[in-house]
Amino acid sequence: MLKNTPKLLSPELLKALSEMGHGDELVIADANFPAHSMNAHVIRADGISGTDMLKAILTVIPLDTYASENFMLMETTNGDPTPTIWAEYEKIASSLDKNVKKKMIERFAFYERSKKAYLVIETGEERIYGNIILKKGVIK
Repeated sequence: MLKNTPKLLSPELLKALSEMGHGDELVIADANFPAHSMNAHVIRADGISGTDMLKAILTVIPLDTYASENFMLMETTNGDPTPTIWAEYEKIASSLDKNVKKKMIERFAFYERSKKAYLVIETGEERIYGNIILKKGVIK
């Protein structure tokens, strides 16, 4: 057991987050995301929302201050409305890290970037477009 560590961060997930270096990226994926066909390093977090996972992760890692973007969302397609989860993600991130640099990424470009990510965390988030890529920064 550890003090002051969010309980939903499993030992496996804490290990992976610790292994990540500056500039490495991780994907917080919704339940519909094709995680296992995108990346070999997938940690499942069934039953945990994307918003709760984002809160927990940003309590233990900073966003990259040197990158032009460190908080990336998947753009909608086919005229889908703007997902409400995006505003929640932005509010959470801004409250926990003052260096949020948002970028919207086209769906298939998001998939390609996910293939190169250090880690994909597949949550139980059921809201569509609940996918986000975070770029880890330097711990000072």
